[in-house]
Amino acid sequence: MADEFSDNHISLIAEQLHVDKESRITGRVQVTTQTETVDTIIPIELNSTEVDVVRVPVDRKIDAVPDIAVEGDLTIIPVVEERVVITRELYLREELHIRRVQHQEKTEIPVSTRRQVAHVERVPATDQPNPSTKEDHDDL
Repeated sequence: MADEFSDNHISLIAEQLHVDKESRITGRVQVTTQTETVDTIIPIELNSTEVDVVRVPVDRKIDAVPDIAVEGDLTIIPVVEERVVITRELYLREELHIRRVQHQEKTEIPVSTRRQVAHVERVPATDQPNPSTKEDHDDL
Protein backbone atom coordinates (compact mmCIF):
# COMPACT_ATOMS: atom_id res chain seq x y z
CA MET A 1 0.00 0.00 0.00
CA ALA A 2 1.38 3.36 -0.95
CA ASP A 3 2.06 6.03 1.62
CA GLU A 4 -0.46 8.85 1.55
CA PHE A 5 2.26 11.47 1.80
CA SER A 6 4.73 10.03 -0.67
CA ASP A 7 7.06 12.21 -2.64
CA ASN A 8 5.09 11.82 -5.86
CA HIS A 9 1.58 12.86 -4.67
CA ILE A 10 0.24 15.71 -2.54
CA SER A 11 -3.43 15.57 -1.53
CA LEU A 12 -5.33 18.88 -1.71
CA ILE A 13 -8.50 19.56 0.18
CA ALA A 14 -10.92 22.33 -0.84
CA GLU A 15 -13.88 23.65 1.10
CA GLN A 16 -16.84 25.20 -0.60
CA LEU A 17 -19.06 27.73 1.10
CA HIS A 18 -22.65 28.47 0.08
CA VAL A 19 -24.19 31.70 1.45
CA ASP A 20 -27.87 32.59 1.21
CA LYS A 21 -29.02 36.13 1.84
CA GLU A 22 -32.60 37.22 2.37
CA SER A 23 -34.12 40.62 3.08
CA ARG A 24 -36.37 41.16 6.05
CA ILE A 25 -38.70 44.06 6.59
CA THR A 26 -37.74 45.57 9.94
CA GLY A 27 -39.88 48.67 9.85
CA ARG A 28 -41.86 51.04 7.65
CA VAL A 29 -42.62 54.73 7.50
CA GLN A 30 -45.81 56.42 6.50
CA VAL A 31 -45.54 59.93 5.00
CA THR A 32 -48.52 62.25 4.77
CA THR A 33 -48.58 65.85 3.59
CA GLN A 34 -50.79 68.65 4.77
CA THR A 35 -51.32 71.94 2.94
CA GLU A 36 -51.39 75.02 5.10
CA THR A 37 -52.51 78.52 4.11
CA VAL A 38 -50.32 81.34 5.35
CA ASP A 39 -51.73 84.89 5.26
CA THR A 40 -49.05 87.52 4.74
CA ILE A 41 -48.91 91.23 3.95
CA ILE A 42 -46.79 92.08 0.92
CA PRO A 43 -45.62 95.68 0.38
CA ILE A 44 -46.05 96.89 -3.20
CA GLU A 45 -45.63 100.19 -5.03
CA LEU A 46 -48.55 101.57 -7.03
CA ASN A 47 -47.83 104.09 -9.80
CA SER A 48 -50.29 106.55 -11.27
CA THR A 49 -50.05 109.39 -13.76
CA GLU A 50 -52.03 112.58 -13.35
CA VAL A 51 -52.63 114.86 -16.35
CA ASP A 52 -52.83 118.62 -15.92
CA VAL A 53 -54.41 120.55 -18.84
CA VAL A 54 -53.84 124.34 -19.04
CA ARG A 55 -55.45 126.40 -21.79
CA VAL A 56 -53.09 129.15 -22.99
CA PRO A 57 -54.83 131.81 -25.16
CA VAL A 58 -52.65 132.90 -28.14
CA ASP A 59 -54.94 134.54 -30.77
CA ARG A 60 -52.24 135.19 -33.39
CA LYS A 61 -52.30 134.86 -37.16
CA ILE A 62 -50.36 131.90 -38.58
CA ASP A 63 -49.61 130.65 -42.10
CA ALA A 64 -49.80 126.88 -41.42
CA VAL A 65 -51.08 124.53 -38.73
CA PRO A 66 -48.27 124.01 -36.18
CA ASP A 67 -47.15 120.48 -35.29
CA ILE A 68 -47.70 118.99 -31.86
CA ALA A 69 -44.63 119.79 -29.75
CA VAL A 70 -43.15 117.78 -26.87
CA GLU A 71 -40.80 119.51 -24.43
CA GLY A 72 -39.75 117.09 -21.66
CA ASP A 73 -42.95 116.10 -19.84
CA LEU A 74 -44.95 118.89 -21.53
CA THR A 75 -46.98 118.25 -24.70
CA ILE A 76 -48.28 121.31 -26.62
CA ILE A 77 -51.26 120.68 -28.91
CA PRO A 78 -52.21 123.62 -31.17
CA VAL A 79 -55.92 124.44 -31.57
CA VAL A 80 -56.64 126.48 -34.74
CA GLU A 81 -59.67 128.09 -36.33
CA GLU A 82 -60.40 129.66 -39.63
CA ARG A 83 -61.76 133.17 -39.66
CA VAL A 84 -63.52 134.60 -42.65
CA VAL A 85 -62.34 138.03 -43.49
CA ILE A 86 -62.20 139.17 -47.06
CA THR A 87 -59.60 136.48 -47.32
CA ARG A 88 -59.08 133.53 -45.09
CA GLU A 89 -56.41 133.79 -42.44
CA LEU A 90 -55.26 131.17 -39.99
CA TYR A 91 -55.03 132.15 -36.33
CA LEU A 92 -53.56 130.16 -33.49
CA ARG A 93 -56.42 130.41 -31.05
CA GLU A 94 -54.88 128.62 -28.08
CA GLU A 95 -52.48 125.90 -27.04
CA LEU A 96 -53.19 123.06 -24.69
CA HIS A 97 -50.26 122.54 -22.35
CA ILE A 98 -50.46 119.01 -20.93
CA ARG A 99 -48.01 118.02 -18.21
CA ARG A 100 -47.62 114.51 -16.79
CA VAL A 101 -47.10 114.30 -13.05
CA GLN A 102 -45.99 110.92 -11.65
CA HIS A 103 -47.18 109.81 -8.22
CA GLN A 104 -45.93 106.80 -6.29
CA GLU A 105 -47.71 105.35 -3.32
CA LYS A 106 -46.63 102.51 -1.06
CA THR A 107 -49.39 100.28 0.21
CA GLU A 108 -49.83 96.75 1.51
CA ILE A 109 -52.20 94.14 0.18
CA PRO A 110 -53.18 90.90 1.92
CA VAL A 111 -52.36 87.71 0.02
CA SER A 112 -52.64 84.02 0.88
CA THR A 113 -49.87 81.56 0.09
CA ARG A 114 -49.85 77.79 0.61
CA ARG A 115 -47.15 75.43 1.78
CA GLN A 116 -47.06 71.73 2.53
CA VAL A 117 -45.80 70.13 5.72
CA ALA A 118 -44.75 66.43 5.73
CA HIS A 119 -45.48 64.24 8.76
CA VAL A 120 -43.43 61.00 9.00
CA GLU A 121 -44.68 58.18 11.24
CA ARG A 122 -42.79 54.93 11.82
CA VAL A 123 -44.92 51.79 11.46
CA PRO A 124 -43.46 48.58 13.00
CA ALA A 125 -43.39 45.56 10.69
CA THR A 126 -43.35 41.86 11.44
CA ASP A 127 -39.95 40.16 11.07
CA GLN A 128 -40.91 38.30 7.90
CA PRO A 129 -38.61 37.48 4.97
CA ASN A 130 -39.15 39.47 1.84
CA PRO A 131 -39.22 36.76 -0.89
CA SER A 132 -38.83 39.21 -3.76
CA THR A 133 -35.30 40.22 -2.62
CA LYS A 134 -33.72 36.79 -1.87
CA GLU A 135 -30.19 36.47 -3.33
CA ASP A 136 -27.86 33.44 -3.57
CA HIS A 137 -24.05 33.82 -3.52
CA ASP A 138 -21.42 31.09 -3.93
CA ASP A 139 -17.94 31.91 -2.61
CA LEU A 140 -14.77 29.79 -2.48
